Amino acid sequence: MTIYALRLQPGEDPKAALDIFTQVHQLKAACVLTCVGSLRKAVLRFANQEQTLTLDGHFEIVSLTGIFSMHGGHYHIAIADGEGRTYGAHLMDGSEVYTTAEIVLISLNQYQFLRTIYPKTGYPELDIHPNS
Repeated sequence: MTIYALRLQPGEDPKAALDIFTQVHQLKAACVLTCVGSLRKAVLRFANQEQTLTLDGHFEIVSLTGIFSMHGGHYHIAIADGEGRTYGAHLMDGSEVYTTAEIVLISLNQYQFLRTIYPKTGYPELDIHPNS
């Protein structure tokens, strides 16, 4: 197991940054351990919806979770606005960090995560393989 820590700067896209980090470090199987920070723009896809929703404002990142590799990722985020309303959804490309996003990742060296189209859902789902 290898642990990484990174801090995203204002304006960075969290999903894109994680995807780039994954490619640069050639991560074969990883997950988000924790994340704290804030967004000024959140691009979300809610459960069972095809379209995305963009929220502009100031949001605290309450939770960020994800399973990912060089073959793709699946991220969920929970954010809270200034009134405490919380939104949870798929994190999509285009979100922007407000002040910071402090993220700790774990790379699971004994596995390789692939994304394979699963016939029952039609989506690329997690396909777990032992690392040889």
